[in-house]
This record gives sequence, structure tokens and C-alpha cells, in this order.
Amino acid sequence: MLNGKKVIALGERDGVSGPAIAACAEAAGAEVVFTATECFV
Repeated sequence: MLNGKKVIALGERDGVSGPAIAACAEAAGAEVVFTATECFV
């Protein structure tokens, strides 16, 4: 579904982390170019 797409994975500290989103995107065929987990207050 995401073959050939580039993804920026932004996670949330109290929710889903950036690396978890990146792993899902990579499994779907995307290239993850940036991963971060931030605290959005």
C-alpha cells in the first residue's frame, strides 16, 4: 500500500511511539526518512 512512499513517523510520548509507527510503515513498504517521539502538551 505504501510502496515507494517516504514517511515521517511522529509519535506521541503517552501514545504510540515513533519507532512503532515507523515499523508499521516499513512493513507496508514505505521508506521511513525521519522518526521522532515527542511530548505534545
